[in-house]
Amino acid sequence: MAEKNQISRQAVILWLLIFAAVFVWSVIRPRDYVIWLLEVMPAVIAFVLLALTWKRFPLTALSYWLILIHAVILMVGGHYTYAEVPFFNWLRDAFDLSRNSYDKVGHFAQGFIPAIIAREVLIRTSPVKGGGWLFFLVVSVCLAISAFYELIEWWVALLSEEAAEAFLGTQGYVWDAQSDMFFALVGAVLALVLLKKVHDRQLARLGEKS
Repeated sequence: MAEKNQISRQAVILWLLIFAAVFVWSVIRPRDYVIWLLEVMPAVIAFVLLALTWKRFPLTALSYWLILIHAVILMVGGHYTYAEVPFFNWLRDAFDLSRNSYDKVGHFAQGFIPAIIAREVLIRTSPVKGGGWLFFLVVSVCLAISAFYELIEWWVALLSEEAAEAFLGTQGYVWDAQSDMFFALVGAVLALVLLKKVHDRQLARLGEKS
C-alpha cells in the first residue's frame, strides 16, 4: 500500500469485500442481464479507475467510501431494475405513491457523490482551491454528468426498444429526465454544504503526506 493513502489496509479489505459481495449477488439471476450490464458498468469502470490510480493519485477516505456507496446503489438497481427494487415497491404501496422511487435515490447519489470527487480533483489539480467558483464548477460538473447520463438513456432507448423502458425507468412520468437532473442538482449542493469541513480536513491530511 502506498503510504499516501488515508484508508488503512483493513479498510481496503472491507471495501473490496463489500464491493465483491454485492457484485456477485447482483449478477446472480438479475431481472434482465442487459439491464444489469448497463446499470452496473459505471461501477465496474469506477473500480478499474480506482485500481489504476491507487498509488499515483490516492483519494481521501471519504471519497473512497462514497464511491463504494454509489457502486452499491448501481448494483442493486442493476439486479432488480430501478423500477422494481422491492423495498421501494413496499414504500409505494404502503404510502399509496404513484411510482417506485429508487431511481431518484440513484440520481440524488449521481449528484451527491460526484460532487466530492470533482471537488477533490479540482482542489488538487487546478488553480481553483475554494470559494464560489469551486462551488459553481463542481455543481456544473455534476449537472453535466447527469445530463450526459440522460443522453445515454435516450440512446439506449433508440437502439433497444425491448430494454428501453426498464433502463429508462420513467414509469409513465413525463418529466422523469428533468426530475432526475433536479435530484442530481440537490444532491450536489447538499454534498458541498454538508461534507465541506470533513472533506477539507481529509484533504489537509492528504496534503501533509504528499
